[in-house]
Amino acid sequence: MIHPTAIIDEKAHIAPDVMIGAYSIIDADVTIGAGTVIGPHVVISGPTVIGENNQFFQFCSIGAAPQDKKYAGEPTRLTIGHNNTFRENVTVNRGTIQDRGETTIGDDNWVMAGVHIAHDCIIGDHVIFANASALAGHVTVNDWAILGGYTLVHQFCHIGEHAFCGMGSVINQDVPNFITVSGNLAGPRGLNIEGLKRRGFDKAQLNLVKKSYRALYRTGYRLEEAIQEIDAINDERNTLDSLITFLKNSHRGVVR
Repeated sequence: MIHPTAIIDEKAHIAPDVMIGAYSIIDADVTIGAGTVIGPHVVISGPTVIGENNQFFQFCSIGAAPQDKKYAGEPTRLTIGHNNTFRENVTVNRGTIQDRGETTIGDDNWVMAGVHIAHDCIIGDHVIFANASALAGHVTVNDWAILGGYTLVHQFCHIGEHAFCGMGSVINQDVPNFITVSGNLAGPRGLNIEGLKRRGFDKAQLNLVKKSYRALYRTGYRLEEAIQEIDAINDERNTLDSLITFLKNSHRGVVR
């Protein structure tokens, strides 16, 4: 299961069925869960914890030190959940002590070739990163978001649930739940309706999402007024709860 040319530190903790390809390097303080497949020429540095059934294609660099000039060798971490795919040339860095000290990636994410996930990022579940999209440090991406190819995200930005960022987007503010953005700089282009339908949103919920979009982008409301309007139209299923929380907690301001 481990190619004879792979270099595995004796302090690494690797489940018995993990497959490791030719010339890959696994450092100390790395834990790799069952069912994970590591291709050739992959480098995994620690401290890093990787869950089960992940796949790393060739030339990935996982858990390297953060690209932050303030970093001075502190033992920060990278934690990766289960069932994620990392295609060729993906780079994921550990956290910094200036933040929470950890970069975190959830479950069932699809990370295409050339993607960069910087220090202290938090990635939810079922996120898609298309080729060469890149996150600066301290970025949060919530569940089911999609980043098109060559999307660039400024540090400390927040991408909401079910958001869709078109290819080549340059994002320097928070992207609320449900909306589609594109451009340089990115602006709102409508709603991710097809994505919401695929994830089980019914007609009544979609109508609420459309009303929330109008409150944010078509009424001339200030953000505080838009939040009040969205709160007023929310239903008993709390369809818009996560959007309301997102808007109230935005620190960089939302894309408008």
